[in-house]
Amino acid sequence: MTVGLRFEDAACLRGGRLLFEGVSFALAPGEAALVTGPNGVGKSSLLRMAAGLLKPAAGAIVAEGRIAWMGEAAALDAALPLGAALGFWARLEGADAAATAAAIDAMAISNLAPVPVRMLSTGQRKRAMIARAIASGAPIWLLDEPGNGLDTAALGLLADAIAAHRAAGGILLAATHQPLGLGETRTIALAPLPVDSLP
Repeated sequence: MTVGLRFEDAACLRGGRLLFEGVSFALAPGEAALVTGPNGVGKSSLLRMAAGLLKPAAGAIVAEGRIAWMGEAAALDAALPLGAALGFWARLEGADAAATAAAIDAMAISNLAPVPVRMLSTGQRKRAMIARAIASGAPIWLLDEPGNGLDTAALGLLADAIAAHRAAGGILLAATHQPLGLGETRTIALAPLPVDSLP
């Protein structure tokens, strides 16, 4: 199966304001790119476009392969124990119990499996969200601010998970304000456009 992610002269319009335009890049198996820039330039919007949640105002986006999307919201049932909440998504995404258990171990949260999601700290929830992406088996990861709320040890686990994903031929596109220690990556730097920019 072909795997790839490509932006072709893409533009993003939100609330009548042009956030960015002319964005073009392509990611092949094993490659990663970090979307950088100040608040409000459209980093999260670019990831939402890659996920198919927003349509580009111009240009085209082509994703070949299943996508694991991690936004700001945990998207885990707050009433369920963590293990059950992750298991629910794993079944929907076609992952087996072994893949879920391995993902939980990769993010060092196996001891939290019986704890209700609502009782997890911000960092624990973020590690659970990363575990969900790992368990999905999707070849394309779209991660919005994956390092937010993580301590130094958890950032190391995230870097290890991303390295393993890329080594297996996976693609990463992440929006971040902080270095993630990912080795060779491409940078997609978004800059503010003039306030009166309109298409």
